[in-house]
Amino acid sequence: MNSNPSPSNSSRFEGCTLTGALSVLTEIRDAICIVHGPAGCTHHNFSLLHATLLSNDRLEVPRLLSTRLTENDIIFGGEEALEKTLTRALSLSPASIFVLSTCIVETIGDDTEAVCAKDRGVPVIAVPTAGFLGGVFETGIRNALSTVASLARPAAGTTLSANLVGEKNLEYGVDENAAEIARLLSRLGIGINLRFVRGIGTRDIERLGSATVNILREPALRPVGEGLRQRLSTPYVDSFPTGLAGTCRFLEDIGRICGVDTSTAIEEEHAFQAAMLHQFADIAGSRVHFQSPHPMLRGDPGAEAICNECAEALDLAADPDGAVIPYPYPAPVGTAGLRRMLHRWRILIREKQRG
Repeated sequence: MNSNPSPSNSSRFEGCTLTGALSVLTEIRDAICIVHGPAGCTHHNFSLLHATLLSNDRLEVPRLLSTRLTENDIIFGGEEALEKTLTRALSLSPASIFVLSTCIVETIGDDTEAVCAKDRGVPVIAVPTAGFLGGVFETGIRNALSTVASLARPAAGTTLSANLVGEKNLEYGVDENAAEIARLLSRLGIGINLRFVRGIGTRDIERLGSATVNILREPALRPVGEGLRQRLSTPYVDSFPTGLAGTCRFLEDIGRICGVDTSTAIEEEHAFQAAMLHQFADIAGSRVHFQSPHPMLRGDPGAEAICNECAEALDLAADPDGAVIPYPYPAPVGTAGLRRMLHRWRILIREKQRG
């Protein structure tokens, strides 16, 4: 099992492989996901996904079905239950169906792939999501993205655009992060081709290969980026931008891949960052003490570098008795993410000063 506690690892401290996959696949609006296993696995994930949607003002219901395996199915095999659930799913006229295996299904040896391979008029794809052999949340995300990518074909040509690959759909601020990427890309005259996978339809996946570059949410998704590069010949950058200097390097990387001159864009972003930092001149020179928000996140060099960079830009002094400021997790995306982070710093500094 992967035990790396770094925030660059999206496993959410290991977590459930099935949940990771569902966080991706339920964002295909016209698809149905079948959880092949006991009803409890579906109930737990439905509740989590529904609550996340509501917290983001999305009045939607995850399109999940369960094969509702019973003790009898577990003893004698659950393939018949899967067939019945597929029939029910097809009656709802989905554009695609994804069948996700649970730990118990892999334990009893159901041939889920063979059941899904039958011609049913729409794509029916098995997704390996049993985590009992070492899979974690991150594994589910990777497996789901790779599975969905199998529906794409090489494009006849490309447009000057980018795909956002592997956004953390359970993350607060996911749409704000995407908007920040779009803002940065607009400086280079580059648009968003596809959010892979967030709020799309099955047919939208056909556009996956028409982008000039793929932008991975985080380095943990490099295997997905490599797979898309090999299948669709699309190069990638391995992370959303973080930090002041990192955001400008992101523009350089994208410009190099896309053959776009970045000098003006970087100059404009430097000016934008300077104006943003000026908004926080009132906390310049304050005393602060950075610490981890959680013991599992202690010592992440990326978070420390971002905090140190912003502290230096604002002339903040490190002091064990200063305002306690947690290292960001996940790292704020782009300049807009840093602005939101500094707003939180201001609140903590003011509370300490009043204190």
